[in-house]
Amino acid sequence: MTFPVSRRAVATSIALAFATPSVFADTQNDIAGSAVFITAARAPQLAADILSDTLTIDSAQIAQSGAGSVIELLQRQRGIEVARNGGPGTSASVFIRGANGNQNIVLVDGVRIGSATTGAANWSAIPLTAIDHIEVVYGPLSTLYGADAIGGVIQIFTKQGQGAPSLAAAAGYGSDHTRTADAHVSGATDGEHSIRYALSAGKEKSDGFSSTVPGNYSYNPDKDGYDKESAAGQVSLRLAPGHEISALFMHSRLDAQYDSGPSSYDTRSLQKLENAAIYSRNQLLPGWTSLLQYAQARDESGNFTSDLPKDRAQLNTRQTDFTWQNDIAIGADVLQLLYDHRQESVSSTSVTSLNRDRSTNAYAASYNAKRGAQLFNASIRRDNSEYGDKTTGAAGYGYNFTRQLRASASVGTSFRAPTYNELYYPGYGLLTNKPELGRNAEAGLNYDDGNTTLAARYYHNRLTDLIVSVTPCPYNTVPKSSSCAYNVNHALLEGLTLEGARKLGDFELAATVDLQDPKDETTGKRLARRAQRHANLALDYVAGPLKGGVELTLSGARYDDAANKNRLGGYGLVNLYATWQITPDWSALLRWNNVADKQYTLARFYSTAGSTVFASLRYGYK
Repeated sequence: MTFPVSRRAVATSIALAFATPSVFADTQNDIAGSAVFITAARAPQLAADILSDTLTIDSAQIAQSGAGSVIELLQRQRGIEVARNGGPGTSASVFIRGANGNQNIVLVDGVRIGSATTGAANWSAIPLTAIDHIEVVYGPLSTLYGADAIGGVIQIFTKQGQGAPSLAAAAGYGSDHTRTADAHVSGATDGEHSIRYALSAGKEKSDGFSSTVPGNYSYNPDKDGYDKESAAGQVSLRLAPGHEISALFMHSRLDAQYDSGPSSYDTRSLQKLENAAIYSRNQLLPGWTSLLQYAQARDESGNFTSDLPKDRAQLNTRQTDFTWQNDIAIGADVLQLLYDHRQESVSSTSVTSLNRDRSTNAYAASYNAKRGAQLFNASIRRDNSEYGDKTTGAAGYGYNFTRQLRASASVGTSFRAPTYNELYYPGYGLLTNKPELGRNAEAGLNYDDGNTTLAARYYHNRLTDLIVSVTPCPYNTVPKSSSCAYNVNHALLEGLTLEGARKLGDFELAATVDLQDPKDETTGKRLARRAQRHANLALDYVAGPLKGGVELTLSGARYDDAANKNRLGGYGLVNLYATWQITPDWSALLRWNNVADKQYTLARFYSTAGSTVFASLRYGYK
């Protein structure tokens, strides 16, 4: 199921179709003018041909969000819940359709990022200023991306190069002495051997607020600010028609304060994200495009609680991927054959048992077909690794009753690999832990006549061999009185997502509702920090160069623990924004978040932002 995106998102996606490895090197004229997604098929695909449930957050939405982090931006999206231990610089988790933070995959320009010890992405270190747009695909995608794609995949695209050389820049200021600045240079040359290039840099800094509240053992009333610096770039050279080589990178450094008790020492964490990739895309035959890509991602984290060496721990993850992807057009159908080699390496200054490597070799095939009003896809993948060999499969079917109304259904299996902590951490991990398994079925209806959009999707995702912390540990390899990671539980992620949008003259109304029941079937308890209901409502108004809007985010009550003893109350947040297109090149934004100064909690004993204001001035961004 797909949902409409703005004309800006369409233009951006078309540009990405050129910048991102794809089978559609000779079919861009067919794609032009229609919304295109990359992540759902590992290649540009017309929105009308996608059976997966997808969402795009385009550059205009990111600009007007006034968000201080990617977490704040995702919190306002359907099917997504977040938790965070304080302000924008602190650790955070993202739950897609009720799945854990380590049951989702995060990509940056096709490069997988995350920590091998926790299994989750470092959301706080991802620079919002470098992002052009974000794609979300809901549901299992292990057949395309391998381990951990149980709840979904989030892919972040940095800014691209196209057209005549251009310069764009922005600066903003807001509550808590928050300052942001970024600049972007991009363009492309003409001719047979054309070059596309883009380079962006950004800076974010804030005094913040106390990350904890009284009752937390680490409580300290001082402010916990952060300082983030980032840079990203891409360059592509067209060697000949159908042959292109490219390179890209992203770097982010986050220096963030956090509470560690009533100490005079400035406790802080220093985190770095670095990813780079080179690839060669070659059209070997008129209907056959080959992609070779080598990528590496680093996730480095250091915590400093004193000047003593023992209190300055460092934990680093390096992921290396080699991918060979072949997309073969068979008439209007597409066959994709994939080989992927992935290696994870961890180095720790404090836990030497984590210092090791592991590798995975994967082989996959997928087929996308269209026959009149009918759509069909099927995929299968085999992952071979030291934690066990896993085969996953998926199939989907869609039928267009009319040009406006479509029904779809799909089934798919997935798995999550045990993290380094769950396998090797002393006194906690067990070498006998095996991957979690997922089995999903879903069905949906989508209506879109260009003026009104209505959508509904039901999903039923059953997880087995869920790894949880068990006390006391049933194995003699760790102290009997302690906890350990252990395959013991079953979980069910079941829910219904409803969405609607309507244009009413100069107004546009949009709403989403998620009704879900993410529960641990072994204990009968709801999964921690996940609500049974959450919703979003937005009303936008456009009057010439002025645009304004109001947003409402609602969440039901949650529990902070697996035993469901510590209740987190529900909340409702109201946000206002206004933009003014001063000239074709200059625009201004004013954002007021949490207008009612709602005091709410995403994680027990941790603070959230109150009422905040943010203003920015932008040049060159369209």
